[in-house]
Amino acid sequence: MQVILLERVAKLGQMGDVVDVKPGYARNYLLPQHKALSASERNIADFATRKAQLEANNLETKKEAEAMAEKLTGQQFVVIRQASDSGALYGSVSTRDAADAAIADGFTVDRKQVALARPIKELGLHDVIVTLHPEVDATIILNVARSEEEAELQSTGKSIQEAAAEAEEAAEFEIAELFDDIGSAASEDDYAGDDA
Repeated sequence: MQVILLERVAKLGQMGDVVDVKPGYARNYLLPQHKALSASERNIADFATRKAQLEANNLETKKEAEAMAEKLTGQQFVVIRQASDSGALYGSVSTRDAADAAIADGFTVDRKQVALARPIKELGLHDVIVTLHPEVDATIILNVARSEEEAELQSTGKSIQEAAAEAEEAAEFEIAELFDDIGSAASEDDYAGDDA
């Protein structure tokens, strides 16, 4: 089926291109989302008369998206989830969770704009792409943690496993010092006993 693109569509073409697509893709996505028109002679003529207006509208929405992308890029949003000691989540973080976190911090992001290569299934900092316009993307950081304190720790660059290892190492050092102190005190007692 041939359609005329009303905006840039990734991996398909630019505004005004007449492209061949599968009928289901056109009927279920491109036409209902107003991203394309069927390529009839009447629609091609109609598009030619409206092209300047569509390009102006596209340019305006692109400028708005670029301004939003400037504010949004690099922002860090905290998502609190339950996880095992090894850092594996009980469940996953989805596009809806990412959008909800951005909305909670005052940004307008729809879950359809969030692009995850795969669901997030572990604690840590994760880069997520938000498509604000067909030609404008922003990258946000999702800080997935078990608590606010853990999120603060992760935002400094330490992982939970590193912090746990440091705490364990510090505890082992304290225990070793304690045994050294007990051992030296016992040897002093032995030495004092020899004098008597």
